Amino acid sequence: MRVNKKYSCLPAEEKGIHIINIRAIEDIGYDQHESTLLNSLSKNPDADCKYGLYFRDGKRKVDYILVYHYKKSSAGKTLARRAQQNDASVRSTKQDQPLPGKGVQLEMGESEPHMDYHEDDKRFRREEYEGNLVEAGLELERDEDTKIHGIGFVKIHAPWNVLCREAEFLKLKMPTKKMYQINQTHGLLKKINSVIQKITEPIQPKVAEHKPQTVKRLSYPFSREKQHLFDLSDKDSFFDSKTRSTIVYEILKRTTCTKAKYSMGITSLLANGVYSAAYPLHDGDYEGENVEPNDRKLLCEEWASYGVFYKYQPIDLVRKYFGEKIGLYFAWLGVYTQMLIPASIVGIIVFLYGCATVDENIPSMEMCDQRNNITMCPLCDKTCSYWKMSSACATARASHLFDNPATVFFSVFMALWAATFMEHWKRKQMRLNYRWDLTGFEEEEDHPRAEYEAKVLEKSLRKEHKHKETDKEKLTWKDRFPAYLTNFVGIIFMVSITWQNLKFLLLKEIPCVYAAGVGAKSKPTNTFNVSIYINCNYYLYIYRIDFIYIYIYFFLVRYKVPKTDKNFEERLIFKAFLLKFVNAYTPIFYVAFFKGRFVGRPGDYVYIFHSFRMEECAPGGCLMELCIQLSIIMLGKQLIQNNLFEIGIPKMKKFIRYLKLKRRRSLDHEEHMKKKQRYEVDYNLEPFAGLTPEYMEMIIQFGFVTLFVASFPLAPLFALLNNIIEIRLDAKKFVTELRRPVAVRAKDIGIWYNILRGIGKLAVIINAFVISFTSDFIPRLVYLYMYSENGTMHGFVNHTLSSFNVSDFQAGTAPNDPLDLGYEVQICRYKDYREPPWSENKYDISKDFWAVLAARLAFVIVFQNLVMFMSEFVDWIIPDIPKDISQQIHKEKVLMVEVFMREEQGKLQMLETWKDKDKKKGENCNNHSPRLSRSRSGSLSSCHSYPLDV
Repeated sequence: MRVNKKYSCLPAEEKGIHIINIRAIEDIGYDQHESTLLNSLSKNPDADCKYGLYFRDGKRKVDYILVYHYKKSSAGKTLARRAQQNDASVRSTKQDQPLPGKGVQLEMGESEPHMDYHEDDKRFRREEYEGNLVEAGLELERDEDTKIHGIGFVKIHAPWNVLCREAEFLKLKMPTKKMYQINQTHGLLKKINSVIQKITEPIQPKVAEHKPQTVKRLSYPFSREKQHLFDLSDKDSFFDSKTRSTIVYEILKRTTCTKAKYSMGITSLLANGVYSAAYPLHDGDYEGENVEPNDRKLLCEEWASYGVFYKYQPIDLVRKYFGEKIGLYFAWLGVYTQMLIPASIVGIIVFLYGCATVDENIPSMEMCDQRNNITMCPLCDKTCSYWKMSSACATARASHLFDNPATVFFSVFMALWAATFMEHWKRKQMRLNYRWDLTGFEEEEDHPRAEYEAKVLEKSLRKEHKHKETDKEKLTWKDRFPAYLTNFVGIIFMVSITWQNLKFLLLKEIPCVYAAGVGAKSKPTNTFNVSIYINCNYYLYIYRIDFIYIYIYFFLVRYKVPKTDKNFEERLIFKAFLLKFVNAYTPIFYVAFFKGRFVGRPGDYVYIFHSFRMEECAPGGCLMELCIQLSIIMLGKQLIQNNLFEIGIPKMKKFIRYLKLKRRRSLDHEEHMKKKQRYEVDYNLEPFAGLTPEYMEMIIQFGFVTLFVASFPLAPLFALLNNIIEIRLDAKKFVTELRRPVAVRAKDIGIWYNILRGIGKLAVIINAFVISFTSDFIPRLVYLYMYSENGTMHGFVNHTLSSFNVSDFQAGTAPNDPLDLGYEVQICRYKDYREPPWSENKYDISKDFWAVLAARLAFVIVFQNLVMFMSEFVDWIIPDIPKDISQQIHKEKVLMVEVFMREEQGKLQMLETWKDKDKKKGENCNNHSPRLSRSRSGSLSSCHSYPLDV
């Protein structure tokens, strides 16, 4: 076997890590290289390989890391010395050549330490899988001499020919040598853009990728036959680290391991424990002295820092480092946060309008006027007594801050805002697709998942056992029927849990209200405070239930066995969103549309569980309680709880992992002081769990901002404050707390966009019902235009209250202390539209109720259709693709055609030139003398056989 000369001079007797450099056996048009055994020894090998970023030779870059657990035997300390004695025998074996750290044979006198069956099985699987990776063209290097005992690392490097091959298979668009000018604005628009750039210069990140570009390289799907089109002057940087790790991951996914039964690719090997982790490396350290400049350090300074919260995000650098999918998430989050700024401003204006007009609001003034001497009916049976309406003055005044005519305008504004936001994001997404060369990208069908292949294999084996000849098997609805049934039962179970949550709210709130009535003389302010306290506890209860939901819907989707990873992710996201939606919004819907609707009337109340009266809204209306609930969610759950958990949980996990590794650490002082390799440091980081939790949190927040914005105009402001922290928090987590995720190409945000559109449509309907049925906006309009004598709101409160004769109380429900107010009550009032007790049809629903109900339904129909029409008009009038981007895409196509036409013309000209040269040589041969021609009989044929190399 031929040994590479540049490693032949290395000393063989020194102790070191043994490395095998396995050159790839290429399958398309490349020479086959033989394997080379190395003993890489140097005075400071860690510095030569930049502490784990390169192989031990210091030249080949580490593109991916595989991590595995192993049990270190007692003979492990002598493996390095025995490797020198067995060097000749290892060189002579070409097949099944072991990687360093596991291929050393023990002497005959020493037996191999006993290992259990599972460890042997995992080791055999790793050997086969790594051998298949070598056949695929990758180069591997093992390192078990690390500070983390019991953990081995396999470093993977993709050589140039493998990168070219896979880039062609994946149709990666790479920049060519051709550059062209980007169309620039002229005239007034150019001046406006220059002024905007000068104004926004302090809030721009100091990143080269973020600067406006005037020229752009023409991109084209990579092809090995057309390498002359691309700028290959620096092959080391042509494929960046993100692209290299993506290519290696694609090879890892499709490489099979037959010893793992149905294991397909690295995903199933990780699930079976053959490998404990697989990840690409970060570019280097992000803090410390003498740290070399790298993209990670730049991201930490200009993006993942709370001190730059006011700056734009360097989205292009984020995409360059983490890939398109994560780049699109942060771009979407940035656009959403920017769009919250005008919504917050309008919401603050609406709130200030309510504050400015609260002293002029006639209904609240009438409720606070003690001269009216309105006595209200008890809030509960027996223990509660009569109370004065003026005691609810604070609640009535506070409700006007959010329940005023401006909130209707704000609801219409937010519906149009949601439509504008979706259109703005589509345009921004197209700009990013153009800048990131994703305009022609189409996602290909993924490989079938390992679980799906396993089910298909089981089905095939069953049919072979029955001697049935079948075509290629696939799972039908009959095979999935048990999964469908389990999913149905599971969803019913989770819906029942949600109803139990609602039952929890009722059973906890009603008795507490009763207790407040007993201990506080049944003041409505105290019962209102108790309701707020119960709602806070309820949301803590919901947060705990969410953890149960996560495991349940993950099991349900996995049991259904989707065919591809994309199908699995979409079903998981949709099912998780539905359950999260129900769990998060159930108490909101209860307060908005059910609380106080079915309480009955004095003397004929509706009882729940035959013990407790249904709770009714305060005289100020349920809208104030709805506002308080939303403020608890936006300020408490979103701004404090989520961010606190996102900071605390990763740090806690990191600390626990550090303690575990510290227990395994050797007591050897030299090894303890040795600087960790890059892959060791990254192994201690938290694994990347996907973008679903990040998207889910923002989508639920988007629902709170749009669905019930009519009841809480400050929701956009709280969402804006939360997102300013969320962006930097997520950025810091991705850069410093998580392992580097595999870059995934994507041209949009996937199913999340459809969910956003659905929430936007639903928001129009819900806000229409909130304005109509939860607020007093419609009853006020009806009273103002139908019942008011002087065209003002004077007398509105009295109009909405019905009368009740206390002698009509059912037995055992009258107050125990009827003289609590100091006088005997004959008539008490309650909020409803019913006939008075002196009427012939006493306590029946009055005509006023039907007039208000008709007005409410008419408003819902008009509001819904008008706002829907306006939203669709906004959607239609704003083009999805910006005009300048469509022009640039067309320009790229034209330039690409010109490049290929020029190339073909060059080929034709070269062919004509060679033909002319061949013709002239033939004429020269014919002009020679006959004797010379006979003496050189073969020269004529040789002239005409001149090769044409085009």
